[in-house]
Amino acid sequence: MGERSSSIAFGTPDGVTEGDWFKGHAELHAKGVHRFSGRGISGVEKTGADSIVLSGGYVDDRDEGDVIIYTGEGGRDRDSGRMVADQSVGERGNAALVVSQAMGYPVRVIEGLGVTTGKRRRATKGYVYRGLFRVADHWLMVGQEGFRICQFKLLKITSEQLPHPQSVDPLAGAETTFEEQARRYISQDRLVRDSKVVSDVKKLHNNTCQICSSRLIVSPEGEAYSEAAHIQAVGKPHFGDDRIENVLCLCPNCHALFDRGALQLTDELNVIDGLTGQFRAALARVKGHNIGVEFARKHRERWAGRLL
Repeated sequence: MGERSSSIAFGTPDGVTEGDWFKGHAELHAKGVHRFSGRGISGVEKTGADSIVLSGGYVDDRDEGDVIIYTGEGGRDRDSGRMVADQSVGERGNAALVVSQAMGYPVRVIEGLGVTTGKRRRATKGYVYRGLFRVADHWLMVGQEGFRICQFKLLKITSEQLPHPQSVDPLAGAETTFEEQARRYISQDRLVRDSKVVSDVKKLHNNTCQICSSRLIVSPEGEAYSEAAHIQAVGKPHFGDDRIENVLCLCPNCHALFDRGALQLTDELNVIDGLTGQFRAALARVKGHNIGVEFARKHRERWAGRLL
C-alpha cells in the first residue's frame, strides 16, 4: 500500500513496523509516520489525509482497538481547551479525511501514550504506531460539549476489509467521480457554514425545528442548537440559491430526513412523508421568513417516483 500523492505518502513507511514506539513528533516526522507536528491530522483537501494522532483531545472520541470513532479538528479554544464553535467538514484536516474516505486511501494511526489532561495535552510516554486503518464513514452530530462535531469511523485494515473508493455525499448522483463528489460536498458544507442567510433563519426561529418543533438545549445557560437546510441544494448540479426563501431551520433528525427526501414540502408548505405521501405536519412559519414554493417543487422533483 505505497500510494503517493504530492508529498503525502499513503501506507506504512519503509523500515517502520506496527507497534513501533517513537519518542516524539520529531521522530514521527523523521520516519515519515506523521508529517504535521502539532496537528492531529496530517493531510490537506487536495491530496487527502495519510495519518492521524490519537491524543484524547475530544470527549466524544472512542477507541475500541480495531474500531475508532475519531473527532475531527476545529472549534476548540487553544487557551481554555474547551469547544467554543461548531466543526465543519470544510476544516482542512476534516476535508482531507473525507477525501481519503472517498478515494479509499489508507490512514496511519498513531496513539499518544501517557497523555496529560488539562488545557495543553502532551503524550508524556511517547507514541506507538497502531497500523493502517480505513475511513469507513463520517457524520456530523452535536457533541457532549454542545457544539457540532465531525466524526470519522476508522476500521483496522485486514485482508478481508481493504479500503476502496466510495461516495461520501448522501445527495450525490452517479454523474461525477467519487473525487469530484467529495470536493463538491466539502465546498457546499463551507458555503452553508459561512452563509449569513443560515444564521438569520436560525435567529428568526429561535433555533426551533420548523417540522417537529424541537428546540435542543445544549448548555446549562440554555443555548440551543439547530441546523439550516437548503430546500433546493446549493452548488452544482442543483444550483439552489443561498437566500432566506430557500432555507429551513431544522433539528438534526429532520434535517437528515429532509436532505434524503424522506420528508418533503407540498406547494401549501405542508410536510409529507416522502416515501408514502402521507401528511406529517404543517410547516411552522414566522413573520419575515417566506418560503419559495419553487424551491419546494425542485426538492420534490429530485425524489419523484419514490412513493411506496
